[in-house]
Amino acid sequence: MTPTSSLLILGASILLIVVLISKWRIHPFLALLAASLLVGIGTGMTPTAILSAFEKGVGSTLGFLAGIIGLGSILGKLLEESGGAKRIATTLLQRMGEKNAAWAMMLVGFIAGIPVFFEVGFVLLIPLIYVVARQTGLNLLYLGVPLATSLMVVHCILPPHPAATAITGMLGADIGKVILYGLIVGLPTAMIAGPLWVKFTCCREAPASQASFLAARTEAVQHKQQAPGFGIAMATILLPLVLMVGKTLAVPFFAQGSMALEWIAFIGNPLVALALSICFGYWSLGLRRGLSMSDLLSLTNRCFPPLAGILLVIGAGGAFNDMLVGSGIGKTLADVLGQSPINPIILAWLIASLMHFAVGSATVAMISTAGMVLPVMALRPEYSPEILVIAIGAGAIGWTHVTDSAFWVVKEYLGLSLSEALRHFTGATVLASFTALLFTLALSQMI
Repeated sequence: MTPTSSLLILGASILLIVVLISKWRIHPFLALLAASLLVGIGTGMTPTAILSAFEKGVGSTLGFLAGIIGLGSILGKLLEESGGAKRIATTLLQRMGEKNAAWAMMLVGFIAGIPVFFEVGFVLLIPLIYVVARQTGLNLLYLGVPLATSLMVVHCILPPHPAATAITGMLGADIGKVILYGLIVGLPTAMIAGPLWVKFTCCREAPASQASFLAARTEAVQHKQQAPGFGIAMATILLPLVLMVGKTLAVPFFAQGSMALEWIAFIGNPLVALALSICFGYWSLGLRRGLSMSDLLSLTNRCFPPLAGILLVIGAGGAFNDMLVGSGIGKTLADVLGQSPINPIILAWLIASLMHFAVGSATVAMISTAGMVLPVMALRPEYSPEILVIAIGAGAIGWTHVTDSAFWVVKEYLGLSLSEALRHFTGATVLASFTALLFTLALSQMI
């Protein structure tokens, strides 16, 4: 098969994903499955080879990720139902004051968003924004956009979020370095695209129509809950990150092959780090506060049903990537892109950005992009896989608009018109995407 034919089949498969998801409203799992079949059949793979590539792609991807996603979900549920996330939010708001409320909400989103999905984090914390807006007279936009933007940044570039963790494994990156680089890039990005963005684009004072909107919302969402302390909630959230980053930072200080280094690598493995964090969380947010093991079992069981769709999409993404490799398209793509004068970091960012704009799913965009970037890495070994992971995540942050469920969550919960949501929230994610790219490029020159 000629290089031109291979690239045409790749283009057709990507177009198929876009059309099935955005126009025909087909589930991303089925869209990725259809695209994988198109690649396999179009490139002349035998039926046996197609099935083998699909099974291998799903198995290798979920073999690494399934346990991590499940444990991360438990940690997020513990923080949600214990009131730990809200405790962090209220404490930061009290300490930073009304004047810095937008900065406080950005920090809340960045910290509380580490173990939870975007929609869960936003819905979990929006009642706090309603209460603060009602008490202070601040505009919901002024408070809500920094929260939403920081949640989106963390969602795309910081493990243990599923897509960030998935592409870390696909590109063979060190997860500790990805977390460290993600924090370096993500925090200033959230600052610029959150509180600084709303400072110049929206009014601090609430519009007249906000009072009636809040009157209905706050009555329905307020509830009292005995929450854990700020310190214990923060420790529970940060423990897995400390263990994973600690492994990376400790490597230079121990001899290769030593037993000490093996144990450090074991404890810093994402699966083990999250498992230890769950044990700590069961005590700190559960047993310590009077919950029984039966209560914790019930909480844990409630975590898993929502994960089915996420796992299927990620598994199908892994199959699509493996199909590209098995069909030979990956090598053709590597040859073409390897000769391109475009910086691979910018290329990875651009592909992810365009995919997110088209399909409306940051997860699908990131996993699909990783499959296209992976073949290039062999030809351009001077580029760090960890930096490419961050670049892909940075691209997926942007263009969160009408094709993305996150857009509608923010629009409805903040009571925005379509034009307001596009101007303020979509604009913030686009700014965040470009800002993260610039920080990623700068970081790549320093490491």
